[in-house]
Amino acid sequence: MLVLSRKQGQSIRISDDIVITVVELSRGRVQLGIEAPGEVPVHREEVFERLRGELAAAADRGTFAGRD
Repeated sequence: MLVLSRKQGQSIRISDDIVITVVELSRGRVQLGIEAPGEVPVHREEVFERLRGELAAAADRGTFAGRD
């Protein structure tokens, strides 16, 4: 894992088209702004895990989420 330090207003760039900016630091929390192409999914970790579980369950049933 790469660990970087950034101050409010500073950014991290991932490849040519993903930018993560520290928007605000407050009371032990950080707000991040993420600029990425529409085809790149961006989720909080807990949402990603839930979606992955739903997809696995749908695959077990032989269906896909969002389809009949």
